[in-house]
Amino acid sequence: MSSQKKTSQRQGFKTGESIVYPAHGVGQIVAIEEQEVAGMKLELFVIDFEKDKMRLKVPVAKADAVGMRKLSETDFVERSLKVVQGRARIKKTMWSRRAQEYDAKINSGDLIQIAEVVRDLYRADSQPEQSYSERQLYEAALSRMARELAAVNEVSETEAVRLIELNLNKGPKRGPKAAENDVGEEADQEEAA
Repeated sequence: MSSQKKTSQRQGFKTGESIVYPAHGVGQIVAIEEQEVAGMKLELFVIDFEKDKMRLKVPVAKADAVGMRKLSETDFVERSLKVVQGRARIKKTMWSRRAQEYDAKINSGDLIQIAEVVRDLYRADSQPEQSYSERQLYEAALSRMARELAAVNEVSETEAVRLIELNLNKGPKRGPKAAENDVGEEADQEEAA
């Protein structure tokens, strides 16, 4: 392999840059490498997802098709925070159908759709317990949203979660008869097992 040319930019993406990959969220391009597959040269983005301890190789030519994108602009992040302040929109369909829709939104890579899931599945302390699967989807959406906010605002993921929860608590009173005292009390993470 004599023509091993190191390249650092393709399709407007460059090494060292954080990107969003729909099915996995925020990752970082650690390299752009060439591989020979079936006698053809193929350029690949090497993407690390630190949190999931995972490395993905995505053909440069397929990046667009799989929906890989740059991090959202700050004004888009602001819009996503406005979304979580909105009133939850829960469809009256079976949970399995809704769960599939939430899952599709989480894996769409679209920050606004992810924010909608966070908003719709959020439960204040004063509200009835969530089912295990609701909780799982909520956590997945929250984590996906927080990672992108953290990357865009250059803060820790914990700070990003706090920011999202702050905005969730600005929303309308939640639940059928939300208790009077549910004015954004700090949710105690430890006790919610």
